[in-house]
Amino acid sequence: MFFKQIRRNASKSRKDNGLLFGSLIIAIVAFYTLLSLESQDVMRFLKTIESGAVSKLMLIIPLVYVISLFFVFFLVYFAYRYQMDNRKKEFGLYLMMGMKQSRLFAMLMGETIWNSVVSILIGLPIALLLTEGISLTTAQLVGIGIIGHRISLSIPALLGTVIGFIIVQIAAMMFLCFQFGRKELMQLMQTDSPDKQFIATKKGWISFILGLLFLITAYGIGILMLKSFDLRVVTLIFVFGGAGTFLLYRGMGSFLGRQIRKKGPSQSGLFTFTGRQIQENILHQHKELAIASLLLLMALSCISFGIGIASGRGAENTRSVDFSIEGSEQDISAFLNSTENDALIAASYPMFLDQLDTDTHTFSWGLDAALSAQPKTDLRDTIIKNFDQQSEYPYIISQTSYNNLLQSINKESIQLKERQIALYTSFRNSLDFVDTLSGAISAGAYVKIDNKSYELLPSLYDENIVADRKITLYSAMIVSDEDYRNWAKNSSEPFSWNVLLSKDSVQKNGLMQEIQSMENCLKAAGLSYESYISGIGRNLFYTVAASYLTIYLGVLFMLIANTVIGLKFLMYQRTNKRRYLTLLTLGAGIDDLCSSSQKQIRLFFTLVVGVASCSAFFAIWSMFTSFLKLPAGMGIHRVILLAGIGFFLFLFIQLIYINIVERASRREILALNITDRR
Repeated sequence: MFFKQIRRNASKSRKDNGLLFGSLIIAIVAFYTLLSLESQDVMRFLKTIESGAVSKLMLIIPLVYVISLFFVFFLVYFAYRYQMDNRKKEFGLYLMMGMKQSRLFAMLMGETIWNSVVSILIGLPIALLLTEGISLTTAQLVGIGIIGHRISLSIPALLGTVIGFIIVQIAAMMFLCFQFGRKELMQLMQTDSPDKQFIATKKGWISFILGLLFLITAYGIGILMLKSFDLRVVTLIFVFGGAGTFLLYRGMGSFLGRQIRKKGPSQSGLFTFTGRQIQENILHQHKELAIASLLLLMALSCISFGIGIASGRGAENTRSVDFSIEGSEQDISAFLNSTENDALIAASYPMFLDQLDTDTHTFSWGLDAALSAQPKTDLRDTIIKNFDQQSEYPYIISQTSYNNLLQSINKESIQLKERQIALYTSFRNSLDFVDTLSGAISAGAYVKIDNKSYELLPSLYDENIVADRKITLYSAMIVSDEDYRNWAKNSSEPFSWNVLLSKDSVQKNGLMQEIQSMENCLKAAGLSYESYISGIGRNLFYTVAASYLTIYLGVLFMLIANTVIGLKFLMYQRTNKRRYLTLLTLGAGIDDLCSSSQKQIRLFFTLVVGVASCSAFFAIWSMFTSFLKLPAGMGIHRVILLAGIGFFLFLFIQLIYINIVERASRREILALNITDRR
């Protein structure tokens, strides 16, 4: 009988508090997704390439998990507190009928564990599907497709999810039971009374105006002063932004009161009642609403950061060379001409790259004047300084070698006329760097070799000249083959031999499989090489480490913020249920009360989401124009599209929460109509 009662009460609590139950399922999915990261296909692939970096990332995961448990504890605490406040009379009746406190405690713990088991049974299958989808999507994002995918169940992640989730629930319930156990029986039986409304209009307006000014100041600092990740500037933004948010909500009651007084006389129905309810709700819970708004701001910022990092990394990864091979020309030629490798190799060519012999030739950059004509920034001054330092031993690239590279990726070849040079850089991922240097070239930059001026082509070239990162060139000059032979320190030896795999083989078997086959052949031949797969591994690691964790934290912050907003509204409505009962007694219809409650909920959420969205807009703007630079070649339209999709998804989630809270509010009003009115 006792266990039947536990199951019945647990089932009723899940039905009556769908907001809590849904949040718990999402928390389970988030926990497992985080803890199973190491066992996903993407991470298994990365371990073979970036094992050291992956190991360091895995050391961070437990810390993020503990922080997640801390946040989820407060989510569960607020949710169970609302649930237990609703059941105070029920607990009082149990005690009046002779139930011991120990038995009541056992019943509540039993309900908690039972609900935990049900949540886990629903959440874990969803988590398994989600982790498989994330693994495939992350791999596809950087263009590598399915990497020998196989479905896997991480037992450590499963145990960590179950144990951590149950511990958090039991800890929150024990804390609440201790609080309720200290209350007298009469305190459990009596109805809560609403807080007395007291609005100091003058102070409220001062807080409201100061809050707006502080927020505007934070926005301005972020846009105008945050040019890089400067801790002092970030601290100022946090101080002004946080203080502004709290002051804004503290004074929002006065602003709403003025609007009610202004429009109230011309409105009919429950307009004034609805407005006053919202005004009081904001007034008495401005701290909680400010915290929820800041959490939503953090959620939007984290998710946008994660999307930006993932998109940027995907844009950076342009495949121009599959392998760069080193060795004697005889060994490499024998390997490339082997009939066994004909089906794998589509093209191969020597990459002639060397330093200009400044011992026998004079050299100087004619960039200073052109760069100085560009808009003054710290980056421009750094570029001038770096080019001056590279005057001693500049790099040069053979025109034929670079044209072979361009032809292998179906791009137009460079046509150099007499006394013409093309400028090359490996730093194509910095949009500001590319724009500044391109502007200088267009403004008439040149180079001088042996007292002869050489014109720079108007285009800046940046395709990868090696498979991975054997060399990273801040700048280099693409010169004619004759000039290369005359100027290079060692013009007879190529820097490496570049190889591009057969497109037919890649389409048939997949890029990863073909690269691995080629690696096996190179190892068997005893040749040293770098492969495109290493660049993919590093790229993918950054994508996973940055975007995965930030999106995870963003979802967690969003979950907590929305749950707090919804529960705070429902708790305040329950406290003021006598007002609803009075309106019913005076003749108000049940539909009128539900409509009033619906308007309150939507306005309540709008006030929180609106401030958070406005702050997030400026935060994301500052972020993408400072330390998170968009890669060159990544169009702003793509960023806007992704941001728009993310924001609409965010609004969709808000609508789901609003709908859940509206249903819970309607049930409470219907319960008043059935019981209290009789």
